[in-house]
Amino acid sequence: MTLTGEAKVAGVIGWPVAHSKSPRLHGYWLAQYGVDGAYVPLPVRPDDLPAAVRALPKLGFQGANVTVPHKAAVAELCDDLEPHAQRLGVVNTLICTGDGVRGANTDGLGFLNNLFHGAPDWRPENAPAVVLGAGGAARAVVVALLDAGAHEVRVLNRTRAKAESLAQEFGERVRVFAWGDWADAFPGAGLLVNTTSLGMTGQPALSVDLTPLPRRALVNDIVYKPLETDLLATARARGNPAVDGLGMLLYQAVPGFQAWFGVRPEVTDDLRARMLAD
Repeated sequence: MTLTGEAKVAGVIGWPVAHSKSPRLHGYWLAQYGVDGAYVPLPVRPDDLPAAVRALPKLGFQGANVTVPHKAAVAELCDDLEPHAQRLGVVNTLICTGDGVRGANTDGLGFLNNLFHGAPDWRPENAPAVVLGAGGAARAVVVALLDAGAHEVRVLNRTRAKAESLAQEFGERVRVFAWGDWADAFPGAGLLVNTTSLGMTGQPALSVDLTPLPRRALVNDIVYKPLETDLLATARARGNPAVDGLGMLLYQAVPGFQAWFGVRPEVTDDLRARMLAD
């Protein structure tokens, strides 16, 4: 549709930002719902981040998504933080209000909604979850699982100290296992999640022995390039249900779009196809 002088504008802040799929995603929804609005990439150098965040409401922006490397730094620049973002110390969504800029984090919500959609029978409270990695994405996943009722989250990371830090921060329901200790970490698990970059296009392979993992356990990789990672392919081949990582990207975007443009969008098969198209 043609933009008017009353068009609502949002964007995505990152450095670099050309790789982001968010403009394609939000552009699809803007067209789908006939919204008088625009969503633009905002390449912002780290040194310019404070000025860019302060400028958003002054320039009439409704808000913005935040991607690497700014998710932690931007949390310190918000005028207020939603409780979940404050707990994580990481922000992926900015909302401009009359009082300034509010920070939110929707990654955990996107993660859970992706699993609930892709595996309707899975329930976080039914069996322990295993999380590979202890970085920013892992923090969002671990907290989402705990808040959703998981009784135990087992974390394995190549640098054990980072996993221990997560356990100290989020409590006794988080247990730490050595990287590669599949035989102790996998038995009885109901979910295995890879939050590392291993297995992503251009990154080293993820080598995991799934033999001790119950065949009923759901396997998820938050990586979506490639869509079918070696982890997911191996899991499906042995009979495990599996969910790819694209849905997390799609579902995490829903609350921001609704806050900025006043419409709650739907995640559909057509949207997935558009996002996967070259």
